[in-house]
Amino acid sequence: MRLQESGEMYLETIYILSKTLSSVRSIDVSEHLGYSKPSVSRAVGLLKNGGFITVGDNGELLLTKQGLYIAEEMYERHTILTDWLIGLGVSQETATEDACRIEHFLSEESFEAIKKHFSRK
Repeated sequence: MRLQESGEMYLETIYILSKTLSSVRSIDVSEHLGYSKPSVSRAVGLLKNGGFITVGDNGELLLTKQGLYIAEEMYERHTILTDWLIGLGVSQETATEDACRIEHFLSEESFEAIKKHFSRK
């Protein structure tokens, strides 16, 4: 199952929140993204049905191996693209927002070229 941009965003958010929270729940995702609880609930159901997350008895959202792979990939793209844009003189706020948009649509070939170029500096 190929994820849409929104699914990738949810997985990345769960991943980011799991770095600071002992347990990530739908409410945490809702608050972090500023989305309504019903929207997050629907997305959680789709991600669960797609095999990208599991939901524990206590409501904890856990990334599956497949979900973790995608989340880490999106996080890496976001981080590298943000740093790259900042290096080009873009403000932190704009770079973060633009990287969030670009990360989902940039081809693997282009991303790898940016990553390779960025690592040489």
